[in-house]
Amino acid sequence: MFGLDDWIAGLSQGGSFAVVVLVAALLGLRHATDPDHIAAVSTLVASGRERATGAAARLGAWWGAGHALTLLVFGVPILLADRFLPDALQRGAETGVAALIVFLAVRLLVRWHHGAFALGDAAGDSHRHPVRSPLGAFGIGLVHGMGGSAGVGVLLLAAIPSQELALVALVVLAVFTAVSMTIVTTGFGAVLSVRPVAGSLAAAAPVLGTTSLAFGLWYAAAAWSLAPYPV
Repeated sequence: MFGLDDWIAGLSQGGSFAVVVLVAALLGLRHATDPDHIAAVSTLVASGRERATGAAARLGAWWGAGHALTLLVFGVPILLADRFLPDALQRGAETGVAALIVFLAVRLLVRWHHGAFALGDAAGDSHRHPVRSPLGAFGIGLVHGMGGSAGVGVLLLAAIPSQELALVALVVLAVFTAVSMTIVTTGFGAVLSVRPVAGSLAAAAPVLGTTSLAFGLWYAAAAWSLAPYPV
C-alpha cells in the first residue's frame, strides 16, 4: 500500500499548515490497514482467551503506543538531521517485523492444536491463557514501528520543506497511527465476540495462522530483496 501513501502525501503539495496536518492524520489512520499490521493484530487478538471488545481495544491502544513511540524516536532524528537509517539496519528492522509475524502465527497454530479454541469444551478451557499483557502488546508495537511502511511515512514527511511543519506532521502521524491501531483491534475484538463467529474460530484459526505464517515468511524474503514489497 506504499503507492496509496504516496497519493495521500501528494495531497499536501503546496498546501497550508492545516492541509499538511490533515494529510499526516490520514496517513496515520491508513497505516493500521497495512498487510503486516493486519497479519499481526489478527493473530494477536485471536490467540487471547478474553476476546471481548474492551480487551481488544486495550491491546490495540498499547500496540499503537509502542508503534508511535518508535516512530517518534526514529523519525525525529531523520527530520532534524536529514539522515536516514542505514540499509543494513532497515533490513534488520524489517526482518524483525517478519519474525514477529511468524512467531504470532506459530503461537496461534500451537494453541489451536492444543484445543484452545474449542468453544464450551472444558478440556479446551484448561489450555487457555489470559489475553496478551499490555507490556507484550507494547513490545510488539515497538518492533512494528521500526519496519514496515512506518519508514515510508517518515520519508514522505521528510519531503516537507519546513522542518517545523514536518515535526508537527510526524507527531500527528504517530498519534493517528495509534488511534487507527486501536480502532482496528477493537473491530477484531467486536467481531470475535459475536457467538457465531467465536464458535467458528476453531475452524478459522488454522487458516488464519497458516496465512499469517506464509505472509511473515514472504515479508522476510522481501526484506532481503528475494521477493517484492506491495506497491
